[in-house]
Amino acid sequence: MLSETDSIPRIGQVVRIMQGREAGQYAIMIKAVEDPYVLLADGEKRKYDRPKKKNVNHIEAMDFISPEVQKSLLETGRVTNGKLRFAIAKFVDEVVTDLKKGDQHDGER
Repeated sequence: MLSETDSIPRIGQVVRIMQGREAGQYAIMIKAVEDPYVLLADGEKRKYDRPKKKNVNHIEAMDFISPEVQKSLLETGRVTNGKLRFAIAKFVDEVVTDLKKGDQHDGER
């Protein structure tokens, strides 16, 4: 079981949405609001200016924090939608593609 501090994603961390109409999609945590909610944006459907408020119990934190997004948010308090899209694309290319390749090899006899 995750501890209370582990369950809340950090700023710039990629999360997978587990519940709701956007289930299965990836987004980036841009701000923690009242507990247990966070604000998520992906730069495409959910832009930085209109983030999605989501319960932390309905998302899964991935083991990937975008340094570009985190630095921008901490320094200026804003991030461009292009940086959000780039960070999610980079995560999908590096991590998700590797997981799918591993799954194919595990299933072979």
